Amino acid sequence: MSTEHLLHFRAAGTSLVLDSSGPRLPRILHWGADLGDLGDETSGGPEVLASLAAASHAELGTSVPDVPVPVSVLPEQSAGWLGTPGLSGHREGSDFSSAFTVREVRTPGPRSLTVEAVDEQARLALRWELELTASGLVRQRAELTNEGGAPYTVDALQLTLPVPAHATEILDLTGRHLRERSPQRHEFTLGTHLRENRRGRTGVDATLLHAAGERGFGFRGGEVWALHVAWSGNHRTFAERTNSGVCLLGGGELLLPGEVRLAPGASYATPWLLGAYGRGLDDMAGRFHTYLRQRPHHPAGPRPVTLNTWEAVYFQQDLDTLSALADAAAQVGAERFVLDDGWFRGRRDDRAGLGDWYVDPDVWPQGLHPLVGHVRSLGLQFGLWVEPEMINPDSDLARAHPEWILSAAGRMPPEARHQQVLDLGRPEAYAYVLERLDALVGEYAVDYLKWDHNRDLIDAGSGPYGVGGVHAQTTAVYALMDELRRRHPALEIESCSSGGARVDLGILERSDRVWTSDCIDALERQQIQLWTGMLLPPELMGAHVGAPASHTTGRTHGLDFRAGTALFGHMGIEWDLTRATPEERRRLAEWIEVHKRLRPLLHGGTVVHGDHHDPAVLVHGVVAPDRSRAVYAVVQKATSVQVPAGRVRLPGLAEDALYAVTPLPPGDVVRGPVTSPLPWWTPAGVELPGRVLSAVGVQAPTLHPESLALIEVRRIAPRA
Repeated sequence: MSTEHLLHFRAAGTSLVLDSSGPRLPRILHWGADLGDLGDETSGGPEVLASLAAASHAELGTSVPDVPVPVSVLPEQSAGWLGTPGLSGHREGSDFSSAFTVREVRTPGPRSLTVEAVDEQARLALRWELELTASGLVRQRAELTNEGGAPYTVDALQLTLPVPAHATEILDLTGRHLRERSPQRHEFTLGTHLRENRRGRTGVDATLLHAAGERGFGFRGGEVWALHVAWSGNHRTFAERTNSGVCLLGGGELLLPGEVRLAPGASYATPWLLGAYGRGLDDMAGRFHTYLRQRPHHPAGPRPVTLNTWEAVYFQQDLDTLSALADAAAQVGAERFVLDDGWFRGRRDDRAGLGDWYVDPDVWPQGLHPLVGHVRSLGLQFGLWVEPEMINPDSDLARAHPEWILSAAGRMPPEARHQQVLDLGRPEAYAYVLERLDALVGEYAVDYLKWDHNRDLIDAGSGPYGVGGVHAQTTAVYALMDELRRRHPALEIESCSSGGARVDLGILERSDRVWTSDCIDALERQQIQLWTGMLLPPELMGAHVGAPASHTTGRTHGLDFRAGTALFGHMGIEWDLTRATPEERRRLAEWIEVHKRLRPLLHGGTVVHGDHHDPAVLVHGVVAPDRSRAVYAVVQKATSVQVPAGRVRLPGLAEDALYAVTPLPPGDVVRGPVTSPLPWWTPAGVELPGRVLSAVGVQAPTLHPESLALIEVRRIAPRA
C-alpha cells in the first residue's frame, strides 16, 4: 500500500497528518497532539499512515451522497459538502461552484506543502500553501487566479482546519473601546458560530482568536485548538459542526460586494490563516509567542521604557512644559519620549488638522528641533504620534482634495471623532502621505512612530465610483509602512488604533508593538493584557503606568498596583510626572529599575497562568526558557469570599529542580485584612522543588482588592 501521498509533519509537540491522494484538494486527517515517529518499526513502520487514513474513514449515513464527502482545506460543494464553502464567487452568475483538480504537489521544505490545482470548467487556478512552523503553528493561505476570458468576482476565499469531536466548547473574545479582549465561552453546538468584522480594521470587538477545546479547558490543562486571521481589514472566523460529525474552524478576509473582481490573468491571495494547538491556553499561546520571536525582524534588544505625552498634556503643548516632562522622564529611568497628538498645523483639539502633516509654526516657531534636541541631550530616543490614514474635513488637505475621502459615491460617511478616512487606494493620496512621513522622519531623525487609527471605516467606497475600498486600503497601509521602513531601517512603529482596535499578525509584520488599550486603569489592564497575551508575547504589548486616578474609568489605584501591572509588558509611562510627588517619582524609578533588570526574562520567557479556584485572584508569571528562574504576580482583583487567601500554585517550573522562593521588591509590600504576618513572606523565603510549587503551591499573601504582590523563584540545585 502506497503512503506517498500521506504526509506527517511534526514540530514542538504538534502533529499534522495530511492526505493529498486523489484528484481533490488535500484533507487534514489529524491536527493536534504529537503522534511520535510514525515511520519507525516500533510504531508499525511507514504503513501506519495508511492504517491511520483507513481508520479515519467514516460510514455513510442515510439520505446522503452515495460516496464519502471529502472535506478538504478548501471545502467544496461539488464534493458534496453542504456547509460553509471555501470559495464563493461567480462569473456574472456562472461558475458559482468550484471543483478543483490537483495538478502538482510539492514539498518545498521539511514541514511544508504547496499544491497547484485547476478547475478547467470554471477556468480558475488555485495555489494552496501550508507550513507547520518550528513552534508548532499551522500556517496556510491560498491564491486564486482567473484563467478565463471574462472577469471573475470573488465573494469569499476561506480556508479551514479540522478539530476533533471532543472539542465541545468555543472560546472567543469581544469588547469595546476601553474594554477590549473580553472572553466569552459557550457550547460548540451544531451549526455555525460566525464572527464577522466589518469595521475596516481589526476592531475593538475582534475575536483575536477563535478557539475550540475540551469541556472545561483552562490555562494549564485541556486540549484546545485556536485560529487567527493575520489581516488588518475586514475578516471573518467561524466554528462549524455538522450532523455528519464534521467539526472545523475556518476564516479569511471578509470582502465587500464586488471588492475583488479579477480581470483575466489576475489573482487574489488570502491572508495567512494560523492555527495553534495546545494542552491548555498557555501551551497554545506559547506557540504564537515562539513563532513571533523567531521572526528575523522581531524587535531586538531591550524594549525602551517609553514616556508618552498624551495623558500628561493632551493638546496643551509648549516647549517649556514638554522639556520639564522630559527631564522628569529621564530622572525616573525612561528611555524614550513620544510626542503625542497636537504638534501639527491647526491641531488645537480633535476637530481639525488631520492630514496637514506639517509642524505647526504657531506652537513650534523653530520646528520641533528645540524639543528633539533637549530630549536627545537627556539620552532619550524621540518618537512622534501620527494618524496618517485619517483626515479632518476641517483641514487644508480636505479643502484641497475632498475627493480623497473614502466614501460611497454621492454621499459622505458619518463622521467619527470629527474625522473621515483618507483613501490611500488613490495613488496620489498615498504618495502625499508617504512624502510627508518620510520628510518628518528624516528631518527629526524620528526613532519611533505611534501610528494611530481612531475610527471604523463606514461606507468605505474608493475612487470616483465608490467601489468597496477596504481591501485596497489595507494593502495600501501595509505598503506605506513597508516603504517607510525600507527608507528608514531603524524606525520603529507602534500600531495604535483607538487603543487596541488593530491587534493582528498582519499589522505586526510591519510594526514593533501594539498599544494594547486606551484604558490604562490597572484593574482593567489585568484582563486586557491577559487575553491579548493569548496571541502576543509581553514585549509587543504597550503597558504604561498612568496617573493615580485613571483618566478613562475614574478609579484610583496605588502606584505599586499600576506599576506592577505595567511591569509585565513593554513598560512605559502615561502620566504628568511634573505633578508627581518626589516620593512617587522615587518609587516609580524603583519599579522601572526592576523592570530593566527583569527585561530579558519578561521579554524572552514563557508566559504562564495559574488555574486558580478563586475568580477574585489571578496568578500569572514568566518562566525562563531553561526554567532556572521565574517571576510571578499574585493579583487580587476583588474581595474574596475567604480570608486568608489560601495557596497559589506556581506553574511552569522544572519538576525535579529545587527553587528558592522569595518576595520580589518593590512588589513585596502587602496589605490585607489579616492580623498576623505570612510566615514565609520574608527575604529568606522558602525552598521547594518545582513539582511541589506547581502541584501544591505556597500560601499567597492576603491582599486588599485591586493590589498585587510579586514572587521571584530561582533554581538553587540542578535537575538530577
